[in-house]
Amino acid sequence: MTFFAFLISALLLIPAALHLLWAIGYWTPIRDETALTRAVVGANGFTRMPGAVPCAVVAMALLFGMLLPHLTGFPLRNLLMAGAAAVFLGRGAITYTTLWRTRFTEQPFATLDQRLYGPLCLVVGAAFLILTLQGA
Repeated sequence: MTFFAFLISALLLIPAALHLLWAIGYWTPIRDETALTRAVVGANGFTRMPGAVPCAVVAMALLFGMLLPHLTGFPLRNLLMAGAAAVFLGRGAITYTTLWRTRFTEQPFATLDQRLYGPLCLVVGAAFLILTLQGA
């Protein structure tokens, strides 16, 4: 139980930090905004990163997701963890659908999505699901 809580926290730390950096306009790990957009957004025709607000909202959601398994007395915790499991499992699964593959074709995003982003979402979603089912 504790293992899965720490796994979630460890796996969400880097994407949360990256989204915070992108929210303040710091393009990392790729300095060129267009190249970074192709790597992390991947949607056809996008050449600019999302704005500060969307990046900050995602960062806050990821940070909350990192903390949620550790907040044992938090009201509705299991419901929120079930929701997080559904979101992450859904995002991970959609990676391998034809609809997603035709919408997000930019490289290197398409490859990174199948090899890193999708599997990461599936692992985090599974960890949330296990914790939820354990009632931990």
